[in-house]
Amino acid sequence: MASTSSGRQADARDRDEEGRARDARDQDDDGRVRDARDRDEEGRARDARDRDEEGRARDARDRDEEGRARNARPRDGLGRPLPYGSEGVARQPEGVVRTPRETVTEAQDLLDAGRPFHAHEVFEDAWKSGPEEERGLWRGLAQLAVGLTHAARGNVTGGARLLRRGAGAVTEWAASGAGRQRPYEMDLAGLARWARALAEEVERTAAPVDARTRRPRLRG
Repeated sequence: MASTSSGRQADARDRDEEGRARDARDQDDDGRVRDARDRDEEGRARDARDRDEEGRARDARDRDEEGRARNARPRDGLGRPLPYGSEGVARQPEGVVRTPRETVTEAQDLLDAGRPFHAHEVFEDAWKSGPEEERGLWRGLAQLAVGLTHAARGNVTGGARLLRRGAGAVTEWAASGAGRQRPYEMDLAGLARWARALAEEVERTAAPVDARTRRPRLRG
């Protein structure tokens, strides 16, 4: 019986020593629990990443006037993000409802200025606010504008893919029951030819194109 009691005492002593050793490993030089300290340091690092240079929460700042999440970083004329505090090119206001002809005119003005990224935002507004039967049209035009944007940035793969995707979309829409060959005086067949030819050129040269000189004419 004494032997059993001694064994239990030894086991308890061993467990106590193991516990103290483990506690020592888990404590830093100031006696704080390492895991808690690590979590605290990780939290501070994460907070620093989530705040800008002035200490404001990035998500709180990166919202539009109506409270919708929208990246507030300035962008250049091709929509590429610039560092916070840089002077960029103003983006198009989001959610503007235009008539179809206003959409075409404004988008063409932006394309003429070498700003296809901004033209894509105008097409996107029409895609989201227009009638269901025209969404394929405006989505395809937005893809063409994004394709030109990527081609101007030097993104060969993305540019060629989006140009061909947009060409296919407007061609498919024109051939559908709800489609028309020249909606709002736009030359969809000519736009598709332009996009496919530019996609081939981008892949052949692997060089950025000039967005202004290689812009499409929406109305032919």
